[in-house]
Amino acid sequence: MEGDCLSCMKYLMFLFNFFIFLGGACLLGVGIWVIVDPTGFREIVAANPLLFTGAYIMLAMGTMLFLLGFLGCCGAIRENKCLLLFFFMFILLIFLAELSAAILAFIFRENLTREFFTKELKKHYQRNNDTDVFSSTWNSVMITFACCGVNGPEDFEAVPHLPHSSLEMATPEACCQRELQSREGMFVNKEACLSGVERFQNRQGCYTVILNSFETYVYLAGALAIGVLAIELFAMVFAMCLFRGIQ
Repeated sequence: MEGDCLSCMKYLMFLFNFFIFLGGACLLGVGIWVIVDPTGFREIVAANPLLFTGAYIMLAMGTMLFLLGFLGCCGAIRENKCLLLFFFMFILLIFLAELSAAILAFIFRENLTREFFTKELKKHYQRNNDTDVFSSTWNSVMITFACCGVNGPEDFEAVPHLPHSSLEMATPEACCQRELQSREGMFVNKEACLSGVERFQNRQGCYTVILNSFETYVYLAGALAIGVLAIELFAMVFAMCLFRGIQ
C-alpha cells in the first residue's frame, strides 16, 4: 500500500512539474517575442522602464520555470532525493519572489493611474519629434490604438509646439484618423484634422481604449498567475512527501 501511494505521488509530482515546464515555456516564448518583436511593440516597451523591466523579468521567470519543471520531472521519475530537495528550495525561492513582485505591484499601482500618464504626457511630449523616444512612443501608441492623448485631444492644449512649426493647432498628427492604423496608413483628411474638424480626429483617450482592449487579458493573466502559484504550492507539497517517502 505504501509503495502504491509513493508511486501515485511520483506521477502526480511529474504531472505538476510538466505543467510548470509548459508554463515556463510559454513565459519564455512571450518574453522573447516582446523583446525581439520587429513590429514596433519593442519600442513601446523600451521607452517605459516599468515595461522594459517587466519583459526581462518575464524572460527570466520563464527560463527558471522551464528549467525547474524539467528538474522536477527528472527528480520525480528517477526518485532522486538530491534533485527533489534542490527542486523544493528553488521553487520556494521563486514562489517568494512572485509573491514579493505582486506586493510591490500593488504598492506602486499609483504609477499606472490616468493622472500619472496625463502629467507625464504634458511634461515630456514633443509632438512630431520622432528623435525623442517618449514622443515617438506616444505617437506609435496613438496611431496603433486610434486614440488621442490620455483623456482626449484636450491633453495637448498645454503641450508646446515645436520650433519652426507652421501649424498652431493643439491636435498632433498622430491623433488624425487614418485608413489603416499604422504609420504607413494614409490620412483620411490630414488638413481638416489639423484644422480642428473633429470628425477626422480620434477623440477617445488612449487610457480608456487600452484599458478596454487589455481588460480581458488582465483577468486572464491574473487567473493564470493564481493557477501557477497553486501549482507551485502543490508541487512543493508533493516534493516533500516524495522526498520523505524515498528510502
